[in-house]
Amino acid sequence: MSAPLIRVIPNKKLFVSEPDPSWFGNGPNAKNDDTWTNENWLKSRFHFSFAEYNNNNNSDFGILRVMNDDLVQPHRGFGTHPHGNMEIMTYIVHGELTHQDSMGTKESLGRGSVQYMTAGTGVRHSEFNHGDKPLRFIQTWIKPTRGGLAPNYGSYCGDDGKDDRKNKLQHLMSNAAADPSCGDADVGPVQINQDVDGYASELDLDQQIVYELPADRQAYLLCIEGGIEVNGKALEKHDACEIIGSPSDATSVEVKAIATEETEGGPVAHFLMFTMKRDPDSGRRDL
Repeated sequence: MSAPLIRVIPNKKLFVSEPDPSWFGNGPNAKNDDTWTNENWLKSRFHFSFAEYNNNNNSDFGILRVMNDDLVQPHRGFGTHPHGNMEIMTYIVHGELTHQDSMGTKESLGRGSVQYMTAGTGVRHSEFNHGDKPLRFIQTWIKPTRGGLAPNYGSYCGDDGKDDRKNKLQHLMSNAAADPSCGDADVGPVQINQDVDGYASELDLDQQIVYELPADRQAYLLCIEGGIEVNGKALEKHDACEIIGSPSDATSVEVKAIATEETEGGPVAHFLMFTMKRDPDSGRRDL
């Protein structure tokens, strides 16, 4: 089996945003609070052009439109705001995220959990860290198969899948239109309106997983915690990589833990990966 093309996106190439707390309905930043790990209430790393970051050479990756790596300090959050015509998937790294929306949903979830929305014709929601510890989550916006869908909310509790992601590749998200009885890929607990699959894994040091990327597919992988090698290319915490498969043959993606860090899940290397239809024109053009 051949190897895919790997393009590393180093952390230094991500845009870092630290907005004024009043923009999202927060009070002034705390001073001399030992529970805070950052001076500003929010530190967000943008993987693609978003908000005040305008970069025509980095607008998306295939059907991925937004990926923001957000660190929210205790008792702060995003006040009620609107979304439309986007599939939104939020993966919680540590802390607890509380979501409330105009559909009547209110829910709090922790590490390894997923909150997802079909924004469709329009939804309003808020996201808060009501806890006493910092909250980190990865929020990804995915272009839907079509506009005008009915709004929807769903979730998956990470506590239910601890064993499924430890030294394994946990299948978290899949296409709502997939049908395993017709030979489609396995269906994940999160199903959205797009041909995309999402995976997460927590690896012990020197552990390795191998994923067979089907023909005519590509992937975007984020090293969340610790350090990994992807087909021999090193990624540190916050680094990402574009993985471009073959148009005609399956390719092998090999991920190995080369460094771990202490986490809520113990000392691990932790990564998140999305796979989708291959688009030879996608990817950063400013590396």
